[in-house]
Amino acid sequence: MKLTELWRNTPKPTLSFELFPPRSDKQAEKLPGVIDKLAGLSPDFVSVTFGAGGSTREGSLRLAEILMRDKDLEVLPYFTGYGLGPDEVAAVLDDYRGLGVENVLLVRGDPPQDEGFKPHPDSFQHASDLIDFVRPRYDFCLGAAGYPEGHMESTSPQEDIAYLKLKVNQGAQFVIANYFYDSAFFFDFRDRCAAAGIGVPILPGVMPIYSRKMLKILADLCGATITDQVLQGLAGFDEDDREALLNFGIEFAADQCRELLASGVPGIHIYTMDRAGSAVGIVNRLREEGLL
Repeated sequence: MKLTELWRNTPKPTLSFELFPPRSDKQAEKLPGVIDKLAGLSPDFVSVTFGAGGSTREGSLRLAEILMRDKDLEVLPYFTGYGLGPDEVAAVLDDYRGLGVENVLLVRGDPPQDEGFKPHPDSFQHASDLIDFVRPRYDFCLGAAGYPEGHMESTSPQEDIAYLKLKVNQGAQFVIANYFYDSAFFFDFRDRCAAAGIGVPILPGVMPIYSRKMLKILADLCGATITDQVLQGLAGFDEDDREALLNFGIEFAADQCRELLASGVPGIHIYTMDRAGSAVGIVNRLREEGLL
């Protein structure tokens, strides 16, 4: 089902998770168990990431196929077009169409870390260019990324919203927002989108706190603010008390979801980092309260 139809026809907010293809044998061994636990929560859809420069092309396709075939889940593949030429883009999207995929999230993506990588001379420089290429050629329901605190390369909040509006004008039908630890960032972003005439569904991303190290790495990568509330909460735990930290992360994310759901968001999108425990804890709390 196309996600825009899902949001129109589903009385409750949707639940969705992000997964990525395993990057090691150890991750590959653990992933089936993670998928079983997440699928047991009956999400409305699951997104599957796509590595920079097509580095996980086969793995992303295989994971999407497993989720659709074995778990009967709606899958939203990410597609990062950085460095790929039009023919490569079409080949990947043809594969997804062949699986029966109906929705795709189109993003530019980051440059690959491989120093030997050479982008195709006709690759797409911006997500809006990629959307403009895909829209007339495929019948996918297309999504775009949004950045409540601004894209790392954006020069101003105004420029950031202008680019998002361009993506919507080019054919994006929904937006999935980068995560944040203060919902005020999302509410302000949503208000600015509305003021700019962006009327498509905007889904907030929620990133549970998994560890101090991961918290810092991810925030540096995507520009999310580690708020004083988070820092003060973490200060109460010993560095080695992993269980206490995870429980704090679950409670913090559940509180954030309650606030977002009360504001009328169309759903909650949880970045799982290919782990199930935190997502299960968050969702169980929200469902016990009838919020999902």
